[in-house]
Amino acid sequence: MSFETLIDRLADDLAPVRPRRLWADVGIMLLIAAIEVALLFAIGFANLDMHRIETQPTVGWRLVSLGLISVAAGYAAIRSFDPTYSAKRAVRWVAAIIAICVASGLFLGSLPEGVSGLLRRIAWTDGIGCASHIALLSTPPLVGLILLGRRGAPTDMRRTRLLVGLAAAAWGAFAFVFSCPFNDPLFIITWYGLGCAAPVLLTRFVLPRLARW
Repeated sequence: MSFETLIDRLADDLAPVRPRRLWADVGIMLLIAAIEVALLFAIGFANLDMHRIETQPTVGWRLVSLGLISVAAGYAAIRSFDPTYSAKRAVRWVAAIIAICVASGLFLGSLPEGVSGLLRRIAWTDGIGCASHIALLSTPPLVGLILLGRRGAPTDMRRTRLLVGLAAAAWGAFAFVFSCPFNDPLFIITWYGLGCAAPVLLTRFVLPRLARW
């Protein structure tokens, strides 16, 4: 078989690829996010009134921090689907944002008094439920990013998977704030962190089997 014949046979299976538009992908993810939050309010799962805002000072910190992380990681993840984009610097920026947000949350609360105080504030029986809800709420944006990523060609797949997981996890935690009854920063950092770890690990170990990358 000649080289030209081999090229022709390989080219027969190729199909036209629609050019990707960054802001179209961003718009799709914003639509998914808006629909999810609207549905949470519609079914009564979410509620955010002025009384909660006044009595739970961490509500504002959570909404700003998680919203910032989800936007930064989501935008970087979509950018990383382009083969010419390097996600290395984006991961560093997202990591810095996460560190600042966690540090500011710890500043809002006091240190636990002994082991018994630590266990009481962590409240693992309630925390497991919170972490489960966050992991579940991260599913819609995770699926959306996976489908968008299948149309792309990322060259740094390890960091792209990390950004996808962080973006979906942060959004799931952001959506859960609207129904979370807890206010202790230590509880929030612990269980929100564990809830966000699930989609991040999912993208690390399962996504390569589902995506075309």
